[in-house]
Amino acid sequence: MSLKLEQVPDNVPCELIVDFDFFDLASKAGDMQLAWAELHKGPDIVWTPHNGGHWIATRAADFDVIQVDHAHFSHRNFNLPRNDIDQHSIPLGLDPPQHAPYRKLLMPTFMPKALKLLEGVARETARTLVADIAPKGRCEFIEDFARILPINIFLGMVDLPLEDRSFLLAWAEVAVRSNDIEERRDVHMKMQAYLAPYIDARMSDPGEDIISVIGKGEIDGRPITRPEVFGMSTLLLFGGLDTVASQLGFIAHFLATQPDKLSELAADPKLNQIACEELIRRFGLPNTARVLTMDYEYKGISFRKGDMIQLPKCLYGLDDRVNENPREVDFRKKPSAIKHSAFGSGPHTCPGAVLARREIMVFFDEWLSVIPAFRLQPGKPVGMASGPVNGVLELHLEWDV
Repeated sequence: MSLKLEQVPDNVPCELIVDFDFFDLASKAGDMQLAWAELHKGPDIVWTPHNGGHWIATRAADFDVIQVDHAHFSHRNFNLPRNDIDQHSIPLGLDPPQHAPYRKLLMPTFMPKALKLLEGVARETARTLVADIAPKGRCEFIEDFARILPINIFLGMVDLPLEDRSFLLAWAEVAVRSNDIEERRDVHMKMQAYLAPYIDARMSDPGEDIISVIGKGEIDGRPITRPEVFGMSTLLLFGGLDTVASQLGFIAHFLATQPDKLSELAADPKLNQIACEELIRRFGLPNTARVLTMDYEYKGISFRKGDMIQLPKCLYGLDDRVNENPREVDFRKKPSAIKHSAFGSGPHTCPGAVLARREIMVFFDEWLSVIPAFRLQPGKPVGMASGPVNGVLELHLEWDV
């Protein structure tokens, strides 16, 4: 790394500087999460000059502090490079207590009765997909399954046309992985223009979908505003269109390359729940950040107001201080032994976490009961991407018919 000392802020000790660009990991590693875990070989908190210069917390104990200390580590900037888009992403770009009434609007959608209905839709969708895919003996898993199962469910939840899936996915890919702020701002504007007629219609004549629920909501006793509905709806779409699909991609890649683990799981469906949690731990996705609200001394580091600190969720799950043999996947662990922060913690815990888990277990049930053994197609690429959310973009599988 060629870095002039005058480029380093004077509150950054030289021994904490690393040459680490998280947008560049996919081109260097076959295992994205282990590429992140290289940071565990150094100090608990490091600083990189890339992407505007930012800190990276690498250990679970610091995540546990930073994720709930909103007085010092604010969520109003949660993406790198730093941008002004985050503050319009409601409620993720808000700190407690301001964010609570917005989050409250979403929670009925993820209550047990609603989740049971959504799980039924997921199961029927998965069965239909697998019945079509299985006789072919091969597929491109991301396009043929991973992006269809959760996204069909999600577009149903927001009551948007399934035929719009293709361009919405393309916009979501930019929103969650691009390091070009102008490109990300552009897709946010496109999403708002796309949503405008739906939001206007549902604020005046609401239905039962999530956008309608948001549009007829109240915030601290007043009607929610149109810009607030846009902020919440845009955040929901970009999150809902990508996260579960990416998680399924990492899981399928692991199983395709670990035949012993695949056969163990296929032979014993009782392992599905532990397998789901263990694979979420091993293959963490989000790499969110926080912004310092003031000058603050923590663990001997003099943070400055406005500094950004990143919390890559995979580093929590791969921390050997909280997980024994964290690089290994064990489907027979005790649930209490699986420690991760894949869905965040505290007030910003992802409200869709339970639904995501159920969709993954539906994949186990419906795919493995029909296709119990599969492998990577020889000579075909595996496309991975790094950024604010780790992802699998292309995964070719095959199996005996």
